[in-house]
Amino acid sequence: MIENILLGLGNVFQPLTFVLMVAGVIGGVIVGGLPGMTSSMGIILLLPLTYRLDPKVALVMLAGMYAGSMYGGSISAILLRTPGTPSASATLLDGYPLAEQGQAGKAITVATIASAAGGLFSAICLILIAPSLAKVALKFSPADYFSLAIFGLTIMASASGKNLVKGLLAGWFGLLISTVGIDPIMGVNRFTFGNPNLMSGFQLLPVLIGVFAISQVLVEVEQKTRPPRVMQELDDTLPNRQELRLVVPAIIVGCLVGTMIGVIPGTGGAIACFLAYDIARRLSKRQELWGHGALEGVAAPEAANNAVTGGALVPMLTLGIPGDVVTAVMLGALMLIGVQPGPLLFTQNAEVVYTLLTGFVIIQFVMLIVGLFSAKIAPRILSVPYNLLMPAILLFCVVGSFTLQNSLWDVKVALLFGLIGYFMKKHNYPPAPLVLGVILGPMAEEHLNRALLLNHNDWTILVRSPISLFFLILSVVSILTALFAIGNPVKKTTSKAA
Repeated sequence: MIENILLGLGNVFQPLTFVLMVAGVIGGVIVGGLPGMTSSMGIILLLPLTYRLDPKVALVMLAGMYAGSMYGGSISAILLRTPGTPSASATLLDGYPLAEQGQAGKAITVATIASAAGGLFSAICLILIAPSLAKVALKFSPADYFSLAIFGLTIMASASGKNLVKGLLAGWFGLLISTVGIDPIMGVNRFTFGNPNLMSGFQLLPVLIGVFAISQVLVEVEQKTRPPRVMQELDDTLPNRQELRLVVPAIIVGCLVGTMIGVIPGTGGAIACFLAYDIARRLSKRQELWGHGALEGVAAPEAANNAVTGGALVPMLTLGIPGDVVTAVMLGALMLIGVQPGPLLFTQNAEVVYTLLTGFVIIQFVMLIVGLFSAKIAPRILSVPYNLLMPAILLFCVVGSFTLQNSLWDVKVALLFGLIGYFMKKHNYPPAPLVLGVILGPMAEEHLNRALLLNHNDWTILVRSPISLFFLILSVVSILTALFAIGNPVKKTTSKAA
């Protein structure tokens, strides 16, 4: 293995490979920072180049785009309350309040450090224990996936804050939205009202753009008078020793959760970021600050969604099974350049594989440098006058929604959910539970139906499977702890320093 790693490092630092890798990372950060431009879209834009490049060079460039775009979504989430990618949905919960406090640069720096740490951790796991992790992922049955989704849905209780009833109503509405479209098992239309555009349901990205971004634009436009603009601190963006002690545990949680979720096919960064956010919040001694500008609330989801990148490559490389949408596109790229993923990949194409793996490690350091530089530059966006910034954000939202499927329908969906998000803001309904319902609803429904079909409608399969039982127990514990926290609120500290 050592010889293969050294060979891979030598290939990565070839001038052309290194330049294209850096270009891939920078391009990924830009793509991720633009609302509506997903990681998979960025990789698809690069696919035509793979035909003319050496397979090793092409794969490292695609991996740079993948990692960079996952991180880039945090920049717009922190600055504009608009997640550039679905994987940055949880980052804005504390990132945007930090920007409102003049700490956008520090928030981006923490997101950068956490992202690099998450990616580096998952890359090391990918190199050392990829086959073992793949075997764990293969043991997941439909019942296990359903229980995992239920565990994720229990986050609604803690994501609701003090407004438990309103949070649960928002989550219920999200679950209701997720049922629109064709039933995945029976194949019948549900709540489509004869509209063919609704047969595929509501896409996640337009919903996110509407609930978080367009609603914020409507709120800003409505305000006749605005408070003085908060000056952003750009000279001291690095976290101090005390802040590092706070964020390190959250980063560790994000690394572990993101890698494990990434290994499980069909999950992805959106699920991982909310799970990591909730677990880290429960373990924090400053729970009262979460949602109001806690640096840990930025670190945990960013470490998680970047740890997903390495984790998702595990089943793709070792089994030929894509872990998420992005790795599905990368799987197609591998086949296009003549590399067949699977158990024999590490022996038949060792040079290609280890160039990708070692390149993935170097990519994290490149991303760290690019991110630290952007922390000094990106917050200047907030100095743009509102009468120019708000129309620009709205334009990006419209373009991002349209480019998802080149359809005006998605633009209409984004505008509709913008109005829904505006109503929720005006009446203090938390948006996070709604997003959780939209993300996890289809996963829970599909895998519950599959589990019951495979076991002749025997519901006991949910407790007979050890993995499923484990997640169900965690779900009960999660609900009880959330109810206990609401019934016994933590005394607020006098200091609100992040």
